[in-house]
Amino acid sequence: MNAHKIKQDICEIGRRLYNKGFAAANDGNITVRIGENEVLCTPTMHSKGFLKTEDICTIDMTGKQIAGIKKRSSEALLHLEIYKQRPDIKSVVHCHPPHATAFAVAREPIPQCVLPEVEVFLGDVPITRYETPGGQAFADTVLPFVDKTNVIILANHGTVSFGVDVEQAYWWTEILDAYCRILMLARQLGNVSYFDEQQERELLTLKQKWGWADPRNTEEYKNCDICANDIFRDSWKQSGVQRRAFPAPPAMPAKAETQTTSLSGNGSPPVLKQTTEAAPSAPAGGDMEQLVKLITAQVMRELQSK
Repeated sequence: MNAHKIKQDICEIGRRLYNKGFAAANDGNITVRIGENEVLCTPTMHSKGFLKTEDICTIDMTGKQIAGIKKRSSEALLHLEIYKQRPDIKSVVHCHPPHATAFAVAREPIPQCVLPEVEVFLGDVPITRYETPGGQAFADTVLPFVDKTNVIILANHGTVSFGVDVEQAYWWTEILDAYCRILMLARQLGNVSYFDEQQERELLTLKQKWGWADPRNTEEYKNCDICANDIFRDSWKQSGVQRRAFPAPPAMPAKAETQTTSLSGNGSPPVLKQTTEAAPSAPAGGDMEQLVKLITAQVMRELQSK
């Protein structure tokens, strides 16, 4: 492995981060794993826009610096935790892209089922709980998500993305920030339109055909509401994540987990039961009147069955 060439690549990605406004002043850090126990790492307190190859140090998988004239990044443990969990990953990029970081500060979940490129290349994007940057507790915040995605939003902090090389690791960040900017602009225009279930499943099929993994294509999530952040929704309460700026996408469950059944004879409230009957899909365009009719028809069928 040509370590000098990889250092040049790190410097180039550092310039891109700085020029895109993803890493102001001395923000951000970049690593590349070059061996079983060797990781190249950018230095602390050094602008990523003006890196030289001699600035890049080498650390081991415990975070100990083993080579280099400048001190390693203070957030290296975050990178190392990702390498430990994902042997396929060779590079990690952490920075503060402004539009994605705005979602981190607002703790607003990233809407799905909006842009084809995002569905294919990113998928669902989680937001971690907040921890003070630099320590192992901060590094551990990515553990619930790192095996299901290649880009993560760090609450009140920024983003971390990872890939097979430093350029791919950077790509995911650039795609995410561009998407977040588009979402904000669409919201200002007054509307965000979502794919329907068939359109989304076509994209996931295409993604699988191209060899990109997505948890939504696995057995575990095949019956989930495909556009409503089911994969990471269980983490929202702990992370303080809540929909505030963007409405929930239309409900698109493959099967209903609960359905309202008949009223009991004594006039008590409706009871819930488990069922495998297909749930009514939300009509395209958000036609609320039609949705009410579908739900009413479903309830009437349940009443008649009794």
